[in-house]
Amino acid sequence: MGGAVVIHYVTKYKAAHISKLALFGAAAPSWKQRDGAPHGISEADANGLVGQTMTARQDLIAGFGAAFPAKEGNISKNVEKWLEDINLESSPYAMTESIKALLDLDLRPELAKIEIPVAIFHGTQDKLCPFPFAEELNQGIKNSYIIRFENSGHALFVEEAEKFNLELEKFAKS
Repeated sequence: MGGAVVIHYVTKYKAAHISKLALFGAAAPSWKQRDGAPHGISEADANGLVGQTMTARQDLIAGFGAAFPAKEGNISKNVEKWLEDINLESSPYAMTESIKALLDLDLRPELAKIEIPVAIFHGTQDKLCPFPFAEELNQGIKNSYIIRFENSGHALFVEEAEKFNLELEKFAKS
């Protein structure tokens, strides 16, 4: 959900103290399906996720962990466990409220306000934030471009680490 948070910040504060933005598998512009935004999670599945944060949090996090790579084996079990552990350290209340906020957030009208350069890193096989999100972001942000990770899901920073690091360094220096 970091991509949605930084997009919200950049548009709300007119990119104060930010000269460029890199988005990695962003859950934006709208993570939930709605009129004009057919990709993402359905209302029923969204409500199910919120319920799971309160009743089956460990299972929910394990499911997200399994959905992170493009395919099983793309990341090691140790890395998958590390990602799960990071999520388990978060507050259960904060997790529930964060998912609720993300589901309510529709950043499509805000994208045109972004004037800084934006690199959109996205795995073409992302099961958590479908690749069409990257295309929608690219269409809505005038000074943006997409870096496709053909062999990655949401864990593009691990699955294609060398390409990720090279592209990020190139963008940072541009």
